[in-house]
Amino acid sequence: MSIKWWAAAAAAVMTMAAAFGAFYETDMQLSDQWYQHTQASYGDVVLVEINEKALEAYGPFSDWGRGVIAKAIEALNESEECHPAVIGVDVLYSGTTDPEADRRLAEAAGKYGNVVTACAATFSSGIREAEDGSFYRDGMYITHFDEPYKELKECTEQGHINAMYDNDGILRHCLWKIDVGENREIFSFGAVIAEKFREYMGEDKLVTPPLGKRGFWYLPYTGGPGYYSESISVEDVIEGNVPADYFADRIVLIGPYAPGLQDRYLTSNSHAEYMYGMEYQANMIEALLREDYKKEAGEEIQLAILFLVLYYAALFFWKRNIRISTAAWIVTAVGWLFFARWMYERGTILHLLWIPLGVTVFYIVSIGSNYAQAALEKHRITNTFKKYVAPEVVNEILNDDAKNCLAPGGRVVDIAVLFVDVRGFTTMSEALSPDQVVEILNRYLTLTAKCIMDHRGTLDKFIGDATMAFWGAPIPQEDYVMNAAKAAIAMRDGSEELSKELMERFGRTVAFGIGIHVGKAVVGNIGSPKRMDYTAIGDTVNTASRIESIAPGGTIYISPEVAERLRGRIRTTPLDHKIHLKGKAEDQEILILEEILE
Repeated sequence: MSIKWWAAAAAAVMTMAAAFGAFYETDMQLSDQWYQHTQASYGDVVLVEINEKALEAYGPFSDWGRGVIAKAIEALNESEECHPAVIGVDVLYSGTTDPEADRRLAEAAGKYGNVVTACAATFSSGIREAEDGSFYRDGMYITHFDEPYKELKECTEQGHINAMYDNDGILRHCLWKIDVGENREIFSFGAVIAEKFREYMGEDKLVTPPLGKRGFWYLPYTGGPGYYSESISVEDVIEGNVPADYFADRIVLIGPYAPGLQDRYLTSNSHAEYMYGMEYQANMIEALLREDYKKEAGEEIQLAILFLVLYYAALFFWKRNIRISTAAWIVTAVGWLFFARWMYERGTILHLLWIPLGVTVFYIVSIGSNYAQAALEKHRITNTFKKYVAPEVVNEILNDDAKNCLAPGGRVVDIAVLFVDVRGFTTMSEALSPDQVVEILNRYLTLTAKCIMDHRGTLDKFIGDATMAFWGAPIPQEDYVMNAAKAAIAMRDGSEELSKELMERFGRTVAFGIGIHVGKAVVGNIGSPKRMDYTAIGDTVNTASRIESIAPGGTIYISPEVAERLRGRIRTTPLDHKIHLKGKAEDQEILILEEILE
């Protein structure tokens, strides 16, 4: 299959994933962060809160009589010269209670002609029968409708307060109106208030926002939770603590503003903090008054653009220079973010994540593919040894004369073997957190690996908190025993610096026990056809391990064979007694490597 077909197939898969909502939540959350931002308020909306202060004054809200809100409406309208333009009561008053309280609320609301009351529908989904007898699925049909009791309904205008979450439980849209049957439509609470305010101010009627398929429109929030709050409680209004002219010609919303009243929502303006229903209504009103409308671009068009961008991105990234690919990726991904923001400011909403995510995936895949192909083209020697030996050793191995050192199986060579281990690691692991232990271990292993590489050694393996290395293979080396000794000295000296740093940070130190031996060993690719390791085995390796196991922290133990090979070039101190090494019939002489003399 050609690259064009692969590109088309990959672009189609990503496009279908987007179409079926695979990135929905992440896309919406990122879009919220990128699009939604605090704007300057006109100052037309004032909140009168049923808050903790009011609840302390009048008791639990469930015990409030309707006379409390009646008093608030009367207090707001007390002055004929400076009363509010509109009062929106964001509380459902369906059904009758105390006749006197009901009458008083209806009388107060109807007397001034500036009150809008709330109603709400209960929606469900299911199979419905059409007038022609056919059946269809209706995702939003009304099963119950709550509206003000008769007297209050007749003297006020109503608006529905239904707040409808998106699929991820975030409030981003407003339902423009609902059809309650009998040729009766109820517009949203905010829309009724905004229209009534415009009429009061002598302005033109509202322009209907761009509606989606179900009658929803996107809400660009003016401010987040607490933005509109001035901590004015119902009690403050009733007791006359706020000058009447403060509310003059403004929109006053009366409603719950306390956590226990359960009128809170997660919105696109703030995913982490709940917004009260009144604040949601205030944002809606401001958006309608300023006609700050956004139209969500059609899904079909955006999916087509996504496919084309990803198709050409895949072709462009294929076997392209990494610098050019990286530049193109950054320009495309970042450029789309700013283009989407530019379009948003001009009234069109685009999916923010689709193109940057798709381009990023294709970029990563192409880089990985290009690197994989490049790796296959390199000589197997480089692949085998780049993690084990110094770069200059690899270069020597790549010479034609040295390639036979990698023949499958092993060969007997003379090598110097070094083992190094951390003393007291188990005790330290029990005293520190796992993260701290891992950090210390990584610092230690980094140090040992560097010392080995710096002195032309081959890093055989990490064995827990131990490191094994050897010199003299995979290629013959001059002075390989001295190189092993120099690496050991570098490890000892480096551990002292590392210990100081670790003591300051963790109150713990590390000390290395090091052992070196030299002799014949089998070195090569050893293992099964499916899994092989380049390693060294034999008595020389075992002896070096045994010598290291008895070396105290901060000490380098070497065998007499090592001392003999380096006679006159190192300073040693023999132990005052021979040491029994596991697996050896006779006790062994051991020496301490103190320093290198040259």
